[in-house]
Amino acid sequence: MIAGKNGIDVKQVPIACFYEVTEKDAIISATQISLYFALYYQWQLNNCESPFEIKRDNIMKLAKISSRKTFNKCMCTLHKAGYIKYIPSYNPEINSMVCFR
Repeated sequence: MIAGKNGIDVKQVPIACFYEVTEKDAIISATQISLYFALYYQWQLNNCESPFEIKRDNIMKLAKISSRKTFNKCMCTLHKAGYIKYIPSYNPEINSMVCFR
């Protein structure tokens, strides 16, 4: 456990904040929540460093999203709503990047 100033596990902060805010946010759907948790899992695999690289196919599989259109729409929604910063790569050889806000 990595403890912050108040003894809070800082690895849990994105999830705690996400729950508090999305509870009142009508634009966030179950698909976006699933995508956020897949991103959170990838962030943990990357030693909680931001920004972190993502491979679209891996994240889609974790989030149980089968359509690229749905993935892109959900990533844009999370980005525009301020939950993440999404830096897409339009080059298939380079991974996209994500930061939690």
